[in-house]
Amino acid sequence: MNGAHEAGGGARYLRTLLIVVGVVGAVVLSGYLAGRIPGRPSAGPRTAPQTTPKPEAAPTETPGRPAAQRFAPARQPVTGPNRPPLPAERGGPFGSRRTTGTHTVALTFDDGPDPKHTPETLELLRRHRIKATFCLVGVNAKAFPGLVKAIADDGHTLCNHSWDHDISLGARSRATIRANLIRANNAIRAAAPGSRVSYYRQPGGAWTAGVVGVARELGMTSLHWIVDPQDWRKPSAGSIAGTVNASTRRGAIVLLHDAGGDRRGTVIALRSILPNLSRRFQLGALPPGTDAPRRHGFELPVKPGQI
Repeated sequence: MNGAHEAGGGARYLRTLLIVVGVVGAVVLSGYLAGRIPGRPSAGPRTAPQTTPKPEAAPTETPGRPAAQRFAPARQPVTGPNRPPLPAERGGPFGSRRTTGTHTVALTFDDGPDPKHTPETLELLRRHRIKATFCLVGVNAKAFPGLVKAIADDGHTLCNHSWDHDISLGARSRATIRANLIRANNAIRAAAPGSRVSYYRQPGGAWTAGVVGVARELGMTSLHWIVDPQDWRKPSAGSIAGTVNASTRRGAIVLLHDAGGDRRGTVIALRSILPNLSRRFQLGALPPGTDAPRRHGFELPVKPGQI
């Protein structure tokens, strides 16, 4: 009995020893893993969790920076040499452009040049350092070539507005449309040699597939608009300015007139429009397009030693 009792006591001692060793091993292993597993703190004094403040978001607009920097335009989608500078736009009549395709807002002036209102318009644009696009009627370009040159010399973009402001031009034969547009282009280029005429605006906005197609064949983008204060109806200057200032959005093409009648209201409205829009948007002339490379010995003089 004593031997059996001693054997049983030894077994109980061995079991107790194994349990103690197992518990100690589990504690040691858990401490080791706590220091190795990412995201779990290692052993040490517990402290209150520290909260890292989130960085403040960068301001979307820095006060004091000029509008030209705050609203820098994206690259213009110029299509290539001797082609329309801007491609057709979905939503414009027959693919004509209603927007610039970038954040830039384009002011456009129709029916000129006019001996009274065009110089007044140019002076205001010069004062505010704004470039625009002038849609010129051929007969007026021929009558006032000095004004066409002044527009080009100031860095504004030139646009063909037909030879004689024929609202029904788009309904005529393609040969008639072509002759009309070429005649107007020739008058503009004669007044401002070397200038590009890369846009066409149909009088009255009476677009057809035919006139848009002929303009494209002649390397011109058809130019519609999205903001129209209908200043040709001669509303008050306040009405013109209110419509333009309230309706203009990024990328808009704005229709105004510097000729075709008494445009005193438009000129007065520009005194509000120009500072208002220039504070809110990047204003600029539509891109004049690109020229094909000119070759020495052909379009350019021969280089020394070329022959």
